[in-house]
Amino acid sequence: MDNPDGDSQLSWLFLLNQITLAASVQELVMTLAAIFLLLICSALISGAEVAFFSLSKTAHGELIQSESPRDKLIVHLLDHPKKLLATLLIANNFVNVSIVILSYYVTFRQFDFSTAPFVGFLIQTLLVTLLIVMFGEVLPKVYATEKNLQVAAFMAPALKVLNRVFAPFSFLLVSGTNLIDKRFKNKIQNVSIDELNQAIELTYEEEDENTEEKEILKGIVNFGNISVKQVMTSRQDITAVESDVLFRELIAQITDSGYSRVPVYTESLDKIDGILYLKDLLAHLDKDDTFDWRPLLRKPYFVPEKKRIDDLFKDFQGKHTHMAVVVDEYGGCAGLITLEDILEEIVGEINDEFDEAEELPYEQIDERNYIFEAKTQLQEVYKYLDIDSETFEEARGDADSLAGLLLELSGHMPVAGEEINFEAYLFTILEADDRRIISVRITLPELPQTEPKTENDSPEI
Repeated sequence: MDNPDGDSQLSWLFLLNQITLAASVQELVMTLAAIFLLLICSALISGAEVAFFSLSKTAHGELIQSESPRDKLIVHLLDHPKKLLATLLIANNFVNVSIVILSYYVTFRQFDFSTAPFVGFLIQTLLVTLLIVMFGEVLPKVYATEKNLQVAAFMAPALKVLNRVFAPFSFLLVSGTNLIDKRFKNKIQNVSIDELNQAIELTYEEEDENTEEKEILKGIVNFGNISVKQVMTSRQDITAVESDVLFRELIAQITDSGYSRVPVYTESLDKIDGILYLKDLLAHLDKDDTFDWRPLLRKPYFVPEKKRIDDLFKDFQGKHTHMAVVVDEYGGCAGLITLEDILEEIVGEINDEFDEAEELPYEQIDERNYIFEAKTQLQEVYKYLDIDSETFEEARGDADSLAGLLLELSGHMPVAGEEINFEAYLFTILEADDRRIISVRITLPELPQTEPKTENDSPEI
């Protein structure tokens, strides 16, 4: 009886016997030695990648304080992480491609697989892939994870050389990465902010005692998306003094204002000369009207309306100031913003022992009707009435106040008694003059009514 296993073994032996060496033994040995050396290089580069980027903050701090030249070299390489990673990736791919090319040369140029091409294919794909993955990637990375500091110190000089050799290629790779980062950074940030807001809403969906905590979290999330114009005190509400008032009158005005910092202007608020600090006047309270107080003014800090409050917050910290004058695109004074205004976007209203209790900028008539001052910022209206800001986002244009929204919706200066409908909201102008809207009544959409279920109601079968 025939043995099929014996026949298959004989057929394989016959095929292998047909494979012949098409090159000299010396040439074969040199090629295999080159592949072996390249595998070692691949292992060292792969291990260096893990070693450098797995160093802990503690180890990095110790390297910074070390006086060793090699430790300083490690720190220098880590100071440019993108360039280091680009060099490692380019070098590793260069070595691995070289291994594949040499293995192809060994398989199909130095051996004759014409009678058994499938055997050549297996050697070229499976064997070479196994060598690169196992000995060029996995094992060295496992070792480097455990001995990251030692591997980093061993490879630092070599990487310094590779940084120079592959500098043109790494420059192109890093530049391309930076370009992609800049193009997609804002989009990614906006998506993440929206997702965070949704997460907060879902977490605090039910009304409970953590409402204040929810508002603080939402304030932190949206902090970088709020412009100076949305937070500032508008021009018409600024308390300021003229530069030509006498000293005793100045003291009276500042005392009545209750502020510790007051802008000083000449002719109009578009020409602000400086900011007067109340503490600078304390040493001169006994002076009369002949005292020239103008040299006490401090240089004002001007910011554009479109500036983000997170950037302004950093500026306040760097310049050690608490107040900025907001200017429009034409250089005119649009408003005033303080450090307190910025912080209130996170923690809510801040009142000290000298502040009077501030009244809410609206009056509630019933569950659906509210009366607002037209100058109220839209952000405040959204907050007080619990309205989604997306409702009016497209319609408001560049408006930041309730009055600005109504001007955008109507397209003209509304008069008292005029009604403006938008979506399911009704705005009624209560008071207005030729120049501005003063007060508005907002009627909220009617909530859907649900009929109470009676005892006779039964579910349909």
